[in-house]
Amino acid sequence: MIAAHSSRIRCFVLLIVIAGMFPWVPRVCAQEEATRKVKRQVKPQYPALAAQLKLSGTVKVAVVVAPDGKVKSARAVGGPPVLITAALDAANHWEFETSSKETSQTLEFKFDRDDH
Repeated sequence: MIAAHSSRIRCFVLLIVIAGMFPWVPRVCAQEEATRKVKRQVKPQYPALAAQLKLSGTVKVAVVVAPDGKVKSARAVGGPPVLITAALDAANHWEFETSSKETSQTLEFKFDRDDH
């Protein structure tokens, strides 16, 4: 019984040593972070709930822009939850100048309660 247990431990240690010889870095296919010139900018709608709460804030949206200049995807990376949907809706309607490849960049949408 002790010999079997000892054998399993040796195999486990050997496996860890062998695994340590190879870099375990996940592959990430990332777009180039770039600032492309904006051709069409859409201002977000100020949400009714935010107006009632007299809420101001900034929402940061990471966008992936296709080579044709249209927003391929958008995701919020920060900001008040009440304002995020409006910022994402606006970001999806932005258009940028064309490029030879897909790029990504971060947009900032500022919501000011005094402007509404």
